[in-house]
Amino acid sequence: MLKNRYRRILVFFARILASIFFWDILLPRFGFGRWVKATRPRRLRNIATGYHDLAVSLGGVHIKVGQFLSARMDILPLEVTEELMGLQDKVPAEDFGHIRALAEAELGAPLAEAFAEFDHTPIAAASLGQVHRAVLKEDAIQDFGRDVMVKVQRPGIEAIIETDLAALERVGGWIMRYRPVRRRADVPALLAEFSQVLYQEIDYLAEGSHARQFAENFSGVPGIRVPAVVWDQTTRRVLTLEDVYAIKISDYSQIDAAGIDRKEVAIRLFDTYMRQIFEDGFFHADPHPGNLFVDPNGDDETGWQLTFVDFGMVGHIRPNTRAGLREFLIGVGTKDSARIIKAYEILNILLPGADLTLLEQAEARVFERVWGKSMDELRDISFEEIHEFAMEYRDLVYEMPFQVPQDLIFLLRTAAILSGMCTGLDPGFNVWNVLRPYGEKLMGEETRSLTWLKEAVAILQTLISLPRQAETLFTRLNRGKLRVQAPAVELGVKQINQTLKNLVYAVIFFALLSSGVQLYLRQPDWLAYAFMGTAGLFLIAALWPRPRNR
Repeated sequence: MLKNRYRRILVFFARILASIFFWDILLPRFGFGRWVKATRPRRLRNIATGYHDLAVSLGGVHIKVGQFLSARMDILPLEVTEELMGLQDKVPAEDFGHIRALAEAELGAPLAEAFAEFDHTPIAAASLGQVHRAVLKEDAIQDFGRDVMVKVQRPGIEAIIETDLAALERVGGWIMRYRPVRRRADVPALLAEFSQVLYQEIDYLAEGSHARQFAENFSGVPGIRVPAVVWDQTTRRVLTLEDVYAIKISDYSQIDAAGIDRKEVAIRLFDTYMRQIFEDGFFHADPHPGNLFVDPNGDDETGWQLTFVDFGMVGHIRPNTRAGLREFLIGVGTKDSARIIKAYEILNILLPGADLTLLEQAEARVFERVWGKSMDELRDISFEEIHEFAMEYRDLVYEMPFQVPQDLIFLLRTAAILSGMCTGLDPGFNVWNVLRPYGEKLMGEETRSLTWLKEAVAILQTLISLPRQAETLFTRLNRGKLRVQAPAVELGVKQINQTLKNLVYAVIFFALLSSGVQLYLRQPDWLAYAFMGTAGLFLIAALWPRPRNR
């Protein structure tokens, strides 16, 4: 069974690669370039449709792979990514007898003993697992009550994942021989990261921890709900959560019937992800409609709640990546194309040799044309205008000097899905109006930080010069026309000199220590530790015993 699966995957991709070689490499060499170009969109759509059908029939890893590839707009044509974007993780439900056997083995008890009720029909079935409603026993009641959702892993899914990944690694080796792909993507590295995320997704203890962390991050934010984890009924392959199912975020008619403004839902959804990305550095990476709900029975402050479920796929943003994203957001918020290019460099998005001047000009032109427009207005941009832009920057469009590092893949996929969901909720959704406050906030923080740092450096320079100035002053006093002959007075002058030096050292110590602490509270990095370490040296200098003058 698994061997046939492995063989079917290899045959499918071998046919695709053979077709690409024939049409895009061989035929153009014999003068059929125009024909190849004219038929390319149709052929690409056929390839994407074929993979879509393969993924739905095989399930397992391939639906996740399709969703993963839908974000690779840097290396895959639009015809392919558009088709893969519609790939939903919905497969036929597993036989309940198999689900029961796995759940009971994991929980160490029959379902009738573990739960007061357990619905045999799943409310959601995906490629890696499925979800059933259940009711806790009286003695296991939680703060939220007894109604729960139980997510059970599909039996044998680990062997299927291992087979699928082995086939994909083989295909990845074939793909890396094609220079245009090799130039833009490290396929083995992408597969390694994808494998890590996938194995993490079938570890329900990790998913429970992710849900808990997400809940902690939004504990003080009104209008956001995250299901509580019932840890006593949770194992690596069974996850029991508070039942939070409500109106699907894509069920527009029910949202309207509940009297909830869909524009507000879109803004709250987008605003929530801005917080996850730019403040928490930890985000829900699978925001499809089955994982987001609108609950009309919200808290008193907001009236309704936006509910997140399924934390199997999450993203972590590294400090350097977050710095690049902050730079990008400030650039967008201030229409500064130079900062956009700087952000690309920080994020390592540009290929070596990219024409930065031309890129900056193109970004400025894009700002002129699209900044401030809603999604509806953007859709109204004519093909002629797009063609004119492409002709003006044809060298840039042809080269496409972009690559997407693997640590940004899930973020880009999340952003693409998020954009579609916000536009579905509100066709007039204006992303600029939501981004602007964040850009202005980050710009203000940056300005205050730079002003404070400049003042600190100026004070530090002044303080460092004081001991030398004091020493010079007393040296001149000693060498001047006024000469003090009394030994007691000379000793007093020396003591005053030393006391002033110690006082200056102490002032410098407190200034450096204060600066270091403030920097540490803002962002604990090397500069904060350097300030505090230098403060320690001045403290030692101030306290160091001197030989007594006799």
